Amino acid sequence: MKRPDWFDKLQPYAYADISRSLLYICTSVVPYLAMLALMYFVLDAGYPYWTVLLMAVLATGFYIRTFMILHDCSHMSFMKSKYACFILGHVCGVFTFTPFFDWQRNHGIHHANVSNLDKRGIGDVWTMTLAEYRVSAPRYRLLYRFFRNPWFLFVIAPIFLFFIMYRFPQKSTRRKDYFSIAFTNVVLAAIMIASYFTIGIGTYFAIQMPILVLATSTGMWLFFIQHQFREVYWAHQGEWDLISAAMNGSSFYNLPAVLRWFSGNIGYHNIHHAKPRIPCYRLKKCYDEVPDLHYTIPITLFRSFRSLRYHLWDEATGTLLSFGEAREKIGMETG
Repeated sequence: MKRPDWFDKLQPYAYADISRSLLYICTSVVPYLAMLALMYFVLDAGYPYWTVLLMAVLATGFYIRTFMILHDCSHMSFMKSKYACFILGHVCGVFTFTPFFDWQRNHGIHHANVSNLDKRGIGDVWTMTLAEYRVSAPRYRLLYRFFRNPWFLFVIAPIFLFFIMYRFPQKSTRRKDYFSIAFTNVVLAAIMIASYFTIGIGTYFAIQMPILVLATSTGMWLFFIQHQFREVYWAHQGEWDLISAAMNGSSFYNLPAVLRWFSGNIGYHNIHHAKPRIPCYRLKKCYDEVPDLHYTIPITLFRSFRSLRYHLWDEATGTLLSFGEAREKIGMETG
């Protein structure tokens, strides 16, 4: 499909500014490490544990900003040198429990196949069509409903992904992915061993665990809203095109300013998919200065919670349906 006229207007924003990148690091990684240290001193001073948990909420915001550095490094958009992106990505990968090369591979597959019905399964949220659900066995429907349950999707799944799956290679793992997984695991193990002989392993987990649980759950929520909303675009391979998938298969999550800052502007996700080389600190500027991008209907924070109801994509209407709507439609078709 021919690219729209506005697409070339994105190019001036698709470059790394080293001063902006360094400032982003200073307002992300540095305060994240400072929060970890402060949480230790608060705990060591004998303050109630709930004070540490309150501090973990703020630390989670800096964790997410740190993860966004890894994310942009995977697209080679955060630093001018690819080797600088590799190094910085691995450092941020240790802080976020994420093997950089392995995550980069899966995320690249996600970008190449987003909203493609014939290429689901890697780097996306399991989404069935109404037609597939209609002919599925009862036990398969039950499994799907369990997977889409918020408790599993936003609590169990992210913890399992970041704590267990990211520690081991998968079938499609490349040689450099093995290195990335091994590097991340070894450094994390070294940090835990050092903690055992210094602050105590119990203190380490008391500080790190609440941040990781909150951050991975929040990250899963952001990813879910970015690709799971009522009017989301899906298409089969023959009709699929990358620009439609980017602009209509990815959302514009219009968050309040403070949440937008902590999430690294990733709410402008449609722009990110259209031009992944735009660093996170330029996404808002790009949106503000390119009026052609304003046709997308934003998803507000309040409206985003409605997406929890939608689970099945209806090819006839081009919308996600709730299980209740799907049940009624299946009943009407078979009645």
